[in-house]
Amino acid sequence: MFTRLLQQSFRRDWRRKLLAIFTIVLATTLMTALASLSIDVGDKMAREMKAYGSNIKVVPKSDSIPLTIGGVNYNPLSGRDYLNEADLPKIKDIFWRNNITGLTPFLTLPVTLGSAEDDHVPLIGTYFHKLMPVEGFDNFFTGVTVTHPFWQVTGTWPEEDSLDQVLVGETLADRRGLKPGATLTLTAAEGKSRNVTVSGIVAASEEEAGGIVAPLALAQDLAGLSGKVGSVSVSALTIPENSLSRKARSDPSSLDAQQYDTWYCSAYVSAIVHQIEEALPNASARPIWQVADSEGVVIGKIQLLMAVVALAAFASSAMAISSLLNTSVMERSREIGLMKALGASQAAILSLFLGEAVVIGIIGGLIGAALGAGLSQIIGLTVFGATITFPGVVVLVVVIASILIALAGSVLPSRTIAALAPVETLYGRR
Repeated sequence: MFTRLLQQSFRRDWRRKLLAIFTIVLATTLMTALASLSIDVGDKMAREMKAYGSNIKVVPKSDSIPLTIGGVNYNPLSGRDYLNEADLPKIKDIFWRNNITGLTPFLTLPVTLGSAEDDHVPLIGTYFHKLMPVEGFDNFFTGVTVTHPFWQVTGTWPEEDSLDQVLVGETLADRRGLKPGATLTLTAAEGKSRNVTVSGIVAASEEEAGGIVAPLALAQDLAGLSGKVGSVSVSALTIPENSLSRKARSDPSSLDAQQYDTWYCSAYVSAIVHQIEEALPNASARPIWQVADSEGVVIGKIQLLMAVVALAAFASSAMAISSLLNTSVMERSREIGLMKALGASQAAILSLFLGEAVVIGIIGGLIGAALGAGLSQIIGLTVFGATITFPGVVVLVVVIASILIALAGSVLPSRTIAALAPVETLYGRR
């Protein structure tokens, strides 16, 4: 009987029901697209932000001792302690290993170009695009092409592990009139020298612009520091910081066991830094907060904007549904009065209207979820140049939300008409 009444209701008033379904489809399409983007936008935005450089710096523990006064570093161990190059793969082997997108070692030493009386310029040894052996990753290439994508080279990159090719910073190249193909003699402070060829001119930060960038092997050879590096820049995909991560940042021991597990198993930059220091006990890892904070602020604001728009869509569609169903219910007042005169209870009347709302919500939710999934992929390809990972749970959430939208819009008019006295409706007084 209940099913037959529902079928008759949809058959007689199909235009208004179709309009109600269309209203829910519009709202749930927007909600599905925003929910999909909100879940995946963190990774997408974090990858986009990596264009501005790495967000974690690892140095020897002795270098982190705060002995800077008036901008002058009085730490006697600064620049005299090193990390082992052989330990670098351990950074890629932490709990959040899949979030480590790249790591680049640096070793800097002063050299002269030509005679020993010439001015010293910094020689920066690093990886450019090096295959690093890491267990579980067959082809993990890393270097400045991964962690410092803003570097621009005119000419060609030096061959990895080459001992006779370098890049020259654009400021130094302008001052010395150097161009790709030029030859230089690099002499280290210890007197060791090598003849090298300029393969390209690099435009990067101020430090690299005034110096020479070489393969790490060449810098280690001139410095006599085989297998040593001075610092490591790490690019990691992180999530925005919150009160828990800020509490852990100030004092991890202040967390209880559950909070510690939550923090440790979340991709906060502070948790990743902590795990890097666990992997390298003699190293100190510090977030580059200018980059990390920018990621958190931008991603947090985008997700908040999406949540606000989704709530606005929910509220507006609920009001539209309420208006549609209110008109529909009032037009059926005589039918309701007759049903109550024949013995139908108030609960039975309410269940009929709420059942209609549930059917409208399910149909509109399923159609909206399908359209929203397609819309999210279009937005992903247009904005990020990649598809959006669509979580299946979004369909369930959106269908439940669409049912709630329909119920929210139909509860008040349904209760109003179900409370009417049969004699009033049958005589047309209401």
